[in-house]
Amino acid sequence: MYEQASHALLNEILAKLNPEIGKYRLRRFYTRLGANFYAIYSLFKLLYGDRPDFREQMVRLVETLAMRYIERDPALRRSDIAREVNFNWFLHQKWVAMTLYCDRFANNLQGLKERLPYMQELGVNMVHVMPILDCPPDNNDGGYAVRDFRKIDERYGAMDDLLELSATMRSREMLLVLDVVVNHTSEEHEWAARARAGEKTYQDYYYVFDDRDIPDAYEEAMPEIFPATAPGNFTWDEAMGKWVMTVFNTYQWDLNYRNPAVLIEMIDIILYWANRGADILRLDAVAFLWKKIGSTCQNEREAHLILRLMKDCCQVTAPGVLFIAEAIVAPGEISKYFGEHAIYAKECEIAYNATLMALLWDAVATKNAKLLVQGVGNLPQKLERATWLNYVRCHDDIGLGFDDEDVRAAGYDPALHRSFLIDYFTGDYPASPSCGMPFGTNEKTGDARIAGSLASLVGLETALKSGDEGAVDAAVKTILLLHGVILSFGGMPLLYYGDAIGTLNNMDFLENPATQHDTRWLHRSRFDWDKAARRHEHGTVEQRIFSGLKHLIALRKEIPAFADFDNRQIIPMGNPNLLAYSRTDPENCRCRVLVAANLNVEPQAMAVEDISAHEFFQHGAMTDMCTGEAVPVEDGRITVPPLSFFWLSD
Repeated sequence: MYEQASHALLNEILAKLNPEIGKYRLRRFYTRLGANFYAIYSLFKLLYGDRPDFREQMVRLVETLAMRYIERDPALRRSDIAREVNFNWFLHQKWVAMTLYCDRFANNLQGLKERLPYMQELGVNMVHVMPILDCPPDNNDGGYAVRDFRKIDERYGAMDDLLELSATMRSREMLLVLDVVVNHTSEEHEWAARARAGEKTYQDYYYVFDDRDIPDAYEEAMPEIFPATAPGNFTWDEAMGKWVMTVFNTYQWDLNYRNPAVLIEMIDIILYWANRGADILRLDAVAFLWKKIGSTCQNEREAHLILRLMKDCCQVTAPGVLFIAEAIVAPGEISKYFGEHAIYAKECEIAYNATLMALLWDAVATKNAKLLVQGVGNLPQKLERATWLNYVRCHDDIGLGFDDEDVRAAGYDPALHRSFLIDYFTGDYPASPSCGMPFGTNEKTGDARIAGSLASLVGLETALKSGDEGAVDAAVKTILLLHGVILSFGGMPLLYYGDAIGTLNNMDFLENPATQHDTRWLHRSRFDWDKAARRHEHGTVEQRIFSGLKHLIALRKEIPAFADFDNRQIIPMGNPNLLAYSRTDPENCRCRVLVAANLNVEPQAMAVEDISAHEFFQHGAMTDMCTGEAVPVEDGRITVPPLSFFWLSD
């Protein structure tokens, strides 16, 4: 009965669409709309069914989908069809990503197009260009305080530059990833300006209140995201004469998705950028999309309904486009952003594996794999048609969001252990070679996160200053070790620009009033192309890191077992300094790879009996695919060198 009502409503909606739409041949669009309409209608009704304008808003939503389909380029439509047929295309092991700031990497979009050969030399074929939309010059949160969702910031170029970049990347079989900030806008956005001017329509786009009664009720349960720089979750706006919800920064106004007009606007914006050539859209701060008094206003069920609705709408207009969930939340919450379907991702196909990232940094500090093994063993299951984005560093801080039960199981006190990690990576722990900085320190609780470049956090900066070649070697090995894990773990590996040449911390951010209070700019350096040129000079640090990563990336692409089809198994080790897991070719179960990583600064023995039950070392020595050399068995053990790893096969 409910489904019949949705079909009747669909026919009613189609009859009310803009007559201009009827001039186009939209057979495939109507087929996809029919296939997805029941889900779209059901979700929209759950969220907004009690509103008197429900049907009017449904018409507007479908009309938006149709108009964006009409404008979609034929080449992008062909790509959609190909990806619908090969629907697991993104699970292949060939994809290797890099995230970068356009201006800091290559000045502008034209420069980025000219630098694509650098990425292809390394083996990168998926590029996440950090936010390039129009933002205020100062209060912009690194591009995440958007002033105009349909305009490229003139610092990066113009729309034609992006279209040219997108076309060039397609010709090189590279994927383009762009950001859409779905949770908030800049206070300088047109919607905010019209709200300030007193337009009730646009005040309803945000959470605005005349007095503190409701804000105070929200505050009782809401945590502070940036307590040091933006305490509280509401800001008084003098011009509007109201309180406005500002979860992240005082100049970022949270959008109110209780208003269906907001959802339709944001779906339109998502499809707008899909039509400009984005293969993948990174949806920022998705955990915060629904606010509810009495809750933390994170990970609410309605936020997931919104994401499912966004995905279903995208399936109608641009089904070849994937979503990345930027949800840096507790380990048990992350996998929920794939969706609830048993197989298919109905929210986002890709999610950041923040837990693995944090666990790897724990292993760097402790020089053992106790918490790492415990944590990865309890990683939540993903859906079959979904994948993790595995990374070591990114533009953001390192949060220590381990599950406390895992920390205890590894033998640590959660509070004391986090305190140790902060001290270690900020150089306050005795003998630590790391020189990061704390970020987001909460003076009330003592909690903090960590900022700093990969190279500086693993000790390369300290080693170069002291001229200690042994320490330099250890830092280089650690960089390759960490990437050896993310390249083989299962999912899309994501490199951070600069890491392939050992970029160090940059203190220039302290000279800019707009950035000096945000230590994350410590690792948002301008890419040094003179330093990059040294990647071709034998024996330099740059050459050792770059050539090492290049080799591993090329090798990854040749190993079908590294595709992501739920084909990883953690292998318990008797040695707490080792991480081991198997990877199996999804099309040939006899083709398997054993990954063994030593997080310690001393050689570590791996007992063959620990892994023989998993059908490895059945025929004596195995071959390390990274070197092509056999790894001998001596007295029933193999030795993994310090800060090193094997990719072993028969």
